[in-house]
Amino acid sequence: MDVVDLARTQFAVTGSLHFLFVVLTLGLAPLVAIMHTRWARSGRPVHEAMTRFWGQVYVINYALGIVTGLVMEFQFGLTWSGLTRYAGDVFGAPLAMETLIAFFLESTFLGLWIFGWGRLPRWAHVACIWAVTLTAYASAFFIMVANSFLQNPAGAVVGGGRMHLTDFGALLTNKALVFSFPHVIGAGLFTGGMVLVGASAWRLRRRTPEVEFFTRSLRTGVVTAAVGIFLAMGFGYAQFGGVAEGKFGSGRDPLAAVGLGFMIEIGQLLGLVVLLVMLPMISVLPRLRWTHPILIAMTPLPFVLSILGWMAREIGRQPWMIWERLTVADALSPGLTSGMVTGSLIGFAAVLGLLAVVDYVLIARVIRRGPYGLDLGATADETRAPALSY
Repeated sequence: MDVVDLARTQFAVTGSLHFLFVVLTLGLAPLVAIMHTRWARSGRPVHEAMTRFWGQVYVINYALGIVTGLVMEFQFGLTWSGLTRYAGDVFGAPLAMETLIAFFLESTFLGLWIFGWGRLPRWAHVACIWAVTLTAYASAFFIMVANSFLQNPAGAVVGGGRMHLTDFGALLTNKALVFSFPHVIGAGLFTGGMVLVGASAWRLRRRTPEVEFFTRSLRTGVVTAAVGIFLAMGFGYAQFGGVAEGKFGSGRDPLAAVGLGFMIEIGQLLGLVVLLVMLPMISVLPRLRWTHPILIAMTPLPFVLSILGWMAREIGRQPWMIWERLTVADALSPGLTSGMVTGSLIGFAAVLGLLAVVDYVLIARVIRRGPYGLDLGATADETRAPALSY
């Protein structure tokens, strides 16, 4: 492959691995916030246990995902400096906002939530996790603002060989953004819900003693997955107008068309299963052990769909980095060689792949152990005693 194809491959690999963390973060954050609110209102131990258990899964995923995000930030400066020179005045603004929100506000509120157990007033502690959720969604919003600008360069003009921002409002109301952002939110909720469903089904199939805990978790996951797949499908179909006009990651590239086709077909099938089978059976599903292997097998599919959708959106824009303004070849940093990009590709892929494996192993360990001996919210005298009692 030439240097351009290698650079595209590098971005595809690192972007896809990073998005695995992002989509789960967007799904789990509101669920943990809702669980914590229920606990604050009811005081029931089962709600505390759910908050701590799923909160620990969230914290693991967030901590490792933030490292993968740093790689994405480095890539823009190292590999795509042509994009910065040509459109940095426009594209850099939402990226800077995302960085400030994710690395400062979101991380600060998450730190307060993690270390505020038993120290902060009850409702102030709840407010922290809701602030984490809101800043996580704000971070995703500004990333989608930046990406939508690449799809449809609204609110900017070309002057002196560079793009200049003329209408910030147009940037925030971009036609490529208004449907794609809710679509991503739906994908996140669907992913988070299915992780709850799959993990709970695994525990229930092994005849866990915490039946109420994982029954509640499974039902919460089904409802969340239903809401998520409904949003994802609805706002996904709403984007077909832009696709028909030949814009917004149109999928005219054969590879993009294949990815888009698989995403639509698998997504429709999962939508039918979740909305027409799982949701009506929500009251009995935890007791039907024969369904649990199916639910476990469905757990990775939302991640697959998310990657297929992201790749279809990016590949469908080729050969443009900014639609009809800047080509991918012109966006590439000058002086890069195939050897340089290959070396960084191997390094980035190895690091991010390792982080993905570590993330899976740590989360799987928490799920196998169950709501016992949790580190999140542990008191000074709590060792390996259960985090819940009935």
